Amino acid sequence: MKSRLAVLGSTRGTHLLTLIDAIQQKHLSASIEVVISNKHDALILQRAREHKLPHFFIDSVDLTREQYDQKLSVKLQEFKIDQIVLVGYMRILSASFIAEWQNKIINVHPSLLPAFAGGMNHDVHRAVLESGMSETGCTIHRVTDKVDAGPILLQKKCAVLADDTVESLKKRVQQLEAEALIEVIRHTI
Repeated sequence: MKSRLAVLGSTRGTHLLTLIDAIQQKHLSASIEVVISNKHDALILQRAREHKLPHFFIDSVDLTREQYDQKLSVKLQEFKIDQIVLVGYMRILSASFIAEWQNKIINVHPSLLPAFAGGMNHDVHRAVLESGMSETGCTIHRVTDKVDAGPILLQKKCAVLADDTVESLKKRVQQLEAEALIEVIRHTI
């Protein structure tokens, strides 16, 4: 049975394309039912439109976190979602939302958690470089009410090279994220 996925993102949606490709190539038995962003101009929405996927911007203006998440939950229920995949989603989910969707939300994080928990995107890669670490990677984890502290489903590692920049490191880590995301969805969802 195919897993009915919702993809939530606030940025470019690189891993939305990863999921689309894996589904089209039959590497993944899933369907992307809806793509939702909290940013009206997020590239992930444009990518969803280009691939003819249902997509929505949910505006957070004048809403509490709980009110926003309630609107989000209604939309997810409308599409009968089995699993929620966070890819570059720049919002902290409310405890009530997480409880409602318990064990049905996974997040892609660009470090080997618990290192650099709570960080996002370029900030994480910059922190890795500034720390002098020789190794980094990515983590796919279940979302709980503690930010980036849910059960780890999979981690993949890569070396930090002497000539790495934030962009070069991000590119390598994103490749690992793509592999890990597909692997986790294939084997645990």
